[in-house]
Amino acid sequence: MSPTEAPQDAHEWLSFEDLEEERTWVFDVTFLTSAWTCIYGQGCQGVLTGPAPELEQGCCSYGAHFVDKADARRVEKIATTLSPAEWQFHAKGQKGVVKENRHGELVTRLVDGACIFLNRPGFPTGSGCSLHQVALSRGKNPLELKPDVCWQLPLRREDEAAGDGHVTSTLRQWDRKHWGPGGAEFHWWCTESPEAFVGHRPVYEEMKAELIEMVGKEPYARLVALLDERAKRLARGVALPHPALRTR
Repeated sequence: MSPTEAPQDAHEWLSFEDLEEERTWVFDVTFLTSAWTCIYGQGCQGVLTGPAPELEQGCCSYGAHFVDKADARRVEKIATTLSPAEWQFHAKGQKGVVKENRHGELVTRLVDGACIFLNRPGFPTGSGCSLHQVALSRGKNPLELKPDVCWQLPLRREDEAAGDGHVTSTLRQWDRKHWGPGGAEFHWWCTESPEAFVGHRPVYEEMKAELIEMVGKEPYARLVALLDERAKRLARGVALPHPALRTR
């Protein structure tokens, strides 16, 4: 690639200061304004080393990694409310749904090569995460029942604290590299695949509830306002001006 060519992995970013905290928010505009959507069961090839759409495992093949003990305990408690009619591996779940892997991380147990909560093709409720299905049947948002990493995907928040205590919080798409070395072995990953960019609304609207949970109502509202301003300026062929030159 010529040095003058734009790299294929280039992203546009938007940042602003938090009004209440010593924090700078940084958002991946390229992804948040894209038409990405989850295509589980509709062309998703899964994250094994080869294409396996017929298994309908999505990104559940390796189970969920909990962010902390509270996350794990919350899901353990929710698991006790599921019935055999809702959860294919209910009987196996009575022996526990969380384990500690060889790296000392808390993860969901696996059954037959995938997460214990994943209902497989042929189960009466259909294939898919039993926690997700139950949330919808109970009139809840799936983020209330699922492990944090599961409802956040493919969004990722990274917080970096400077020496003076100021925090930079970056909200971006989840890439292969965020899975560690194993991510390079995936045959397919949805944020890299054009097949997944077929949604009818931009990500920041489609995943509004998830974004608010991850960054808060006020930062989300400011993000939307800035994206609206950006869209109007782009329609006029004007790039976002420097803050010092922007009309207040």
